[in-house]
Amino acid sequence: MNSMEILSLTATELSEKIKQKEITVVEATKAVLEQIKKAEPVINSYVTVDEEGALAQAEEVQKKIDAGELTGPLAGVPVAVKDNMCVEGQLTTCSSKILYNFKPTFSSEAVLNLKKAGMVIVGKTNMDEFAMGSTTETSYYGPTKNPHNTEHVPGGSSGGSCAAVAAQECFMALGSDTGGSIRQPSSFCGVVGLKPTYGTVSRYGLIAYGSSLDQIGPVAKDVTDCATLLEAIASHDTKDSTSVEREDYDFTSALVEDVKGLKIGIPKDYFGDGLDPEVKEAILKAADVLKEKGAIVEEFDLSLVQYAIPAYYVIASAEASSNLERFDGVKYGYRTEEYEGLHNMYKKTRSEGFGAEVKRRIMLGSFVLSSGYYDAYYLKALRTKALIKKAFDEAFEKYDMILAPAAPTTAPELGKSLSDPIKMYLGDIYTISVNLAGLPGISLPVGKDKKGLPIGMQLIGDGFQEKKLIRAAYTYECATKKEFEGPADLSAVPGKEA
Repeated sequence: MNSMEILSLTATELSEKIKQKEITVVEATKAVLEQIKKAEPVINSYVTVDEEGALAQAEEVQKKIDAGELTGPLAGVPVAVKDNMCVEGQLTTCSSKILYNFKPTFSSEAVLNLKKAGMVIVGKTNMDEFAMGSTTETSYYGPTKNPHNTEHVPGGSSGGSCAAVAAQECFMALGSDTGGSIRQPSSFCGVVGLKPTYGTVSRYGLIAYGSSLDQIGPVAKDVTDCATLLEAIASHDTKDSTSVEREDYDFTSALVEDVKGLKIGIPKDYFGDGLDPEVKEAILKAADVLKEKGAIVEEFDLSLVQYAIPAYYVIASAEASSNLERFDGVKYGYRTEEYEGLHNMYKKTRSEGFGAEVKRRIMLGSFVLSSGYYDAYYLKALRTKALIKKAFDEAFEKYDMILAPAAPTTAPELGKSLSDPIKMYLGDIYTISVNLAGLPGISLPVGKDKKGLPIGMQLIGDGFQEKKLIRAAYTYECATKKEFEGPADLSAVPGKEA
């Protein structure tokens, strides 16, 4: 097979062909590395590409497959990792200047699970700095472009991972989701992304932004790949105190084409003002497909939606200001060159090392945690979070899942979002409640707008109900024969070259 044919396979198809000895792991890895060389000058999905390491891993994995030691459904598949997950000995920067030289001495649990599955890690993907942003434009390493139209953003903060999958620069990738950072860029890039229930994938080795909200999840070409990757990375981990021991990790058993009798609620509040008409139309059309397949679809009121954004930004910023305290120029990362005394060194290091969006959130977080404001903002936000969880609990007493947009519009143009942070924050309206309530959510492509930009539909489940989401998403995919549409020839991608 030539490299274009290899790249057009899904991850599970590739692994099967490797087992059948039709393709070697080294051939698959070389195909990905060639595509990276071709695409990167335009797309900028990666912060680090480990060509030498990837080829060495590929040879090692091939030997284990030949010896019958690796038999899993993802053995030999090249994968990319968002640059906020530690990979031992490999640059891990969170796309920030302050960690420009940081090489961790250990790997995150999710990365170790990829290795256990026999996957080949090709590199670390670009992201919004410390995962703070919705467009991958706050990265110290420059913005990532949307492979469907390079004048548009890929979404964020896992924009590098989603763009890399969409541009066929890897077969699948890991992202992290604090307020929609897997689902929204998956929607913008036309890929499938899943945010698991909080605690399903270990956060050990994930550089924290908002510890009570962060969750690692899979990004892939289709629902089958997504479920298979989730199965590989989900595990109980005693090193993470928020890790949950689940009875069932068999997510691929939910790949069944059947939604008969499933009750799906559509929140009226999500389909009002501010939702782009083309997005609305595509999502309601997708809901009709599920209805035709036997699901019961009805509208309902999901209250408290308007309070989700202020509650989220208060809690996430408070946690960020606390988590980012450790980046002070003392132990690792960037240190300012000239300083007088310790306090001046802290101040200058942090002023020079952090970007504008990160500073904005640290200051906001420090403010809401300060005495005199703690009760007025932080405690009130926590109470609101509890009320939002209660509203979802009530909804799930009636419905198996909630169907919603992943974002109010398709991908905005580059350079349009950062000028107005509040507008950027409001773009998270459909995704952040899911993190506040610790619920699972999946985004899958359901169409394109007139500019050819992908539209994603979001399905939200009750805690630990990923299998219902996978089943509904898989049924939709089978019914519409939605196939992955990665831009096969990047020279033909509309938009200017970088």
